[in-house]
Amino acid sequence: MNITSGSGDRSAFLTCKINGGSLKDMERRPVVLTIAGLDPSGGAGVVADIKTITAFDCFPAAAITSITYQNTTGVFGTEHQSAKGLRAQVEPIVSDLKVAAVKTGMLPTAEIVSEVARLFTETNLPAPVVDPVMVSTSGHDLIGDEAFKVLKSQLLPLARIITPNIPEAERLAGFQIKTEEEVRHAAKVIKGASTSAVLIKGGHRLNTVTDEAVDVLLTEAGEFVVLREEFVYVGEVHGSGCTLSAAIASGLALGKSVEEAVLDAKRYITHRIRTLRKSERVGHGAIPI
Repeated sequence: MNITSGSGDRSAFLTCKINGGSLKDMERRPVVLTIAGLDPSGGAGVVADIKTITAFDCFPAAAITSITYQNTTGVFGTEHQSAKGLRAQVEPIVSDLKVAAVKTGMLPTAEIVSEVARLFTETNLPAPVVDPVMVSTSGHDLIGDEAFKVLKSQLLPLARIITPNIPEAERLAGFQIKTEEEVRHAAKVIKGASTSAVLIKGGHRLNTVTDEAVDVLLTEAGEFVVLREEFVYVGEVHGSGCTLSAAIASGLALGKSVEEAVLDAKRYITHRIRTLRKSERVGHGAIPI
């Protein structure tokens, strides 16, 4: 199935409008938990997730896996949290809030990945949107080799949907991706025998001759949905993967199917990137979404 995801008027990128915020409205907002790293400059990680979750009129909660030292020009260091510290953040949230959806982002160490997997098996947290963050926009490695192995063996099988970009999909699948057919094959390899859906994102275009970005979704049922969209070039962007996965989690929290949540998220991120053409630049490096 081929879908052009950018169709519709400007208001179509959101499925749920911000409604002004009475207390009753706030009580009805589904809770979306992000488990990810902190980018203090606000372009990626939990800050980008919180902005996106709020835009979808959901209530954001967050647990931090790593404090990064970065801005739009690069990552200058990290201070990873312990497994004990991460659990201490998540357990009070789970005991008090009804979490409707979860997304994971930067999981830098094997002990963090294992602890996240245990939290999903030991609590009633819903199956997560797993954004397998591996390398920052500036090229900084954000996950160790041992953590990568644990991610594949322990967390990916628990996911509702996995959202790698092409370089991440190449590492997960174990081979280079040059064609759309290879994208499909990689999605099958990443999905394996699990019930997870896999979305391989087309921001790293396979064919730079065309003006098209192609995202390939392999559904939970094993069917392919291809999302074709005009490639909008505004320069190097920062936080697009975080924003997309948070948007998908928000859609799931609002009761949408994986396919519907992906399509709405794609519309949202495309709209946000288009608005960057008219926005005042923030920082001196990659442009935050």
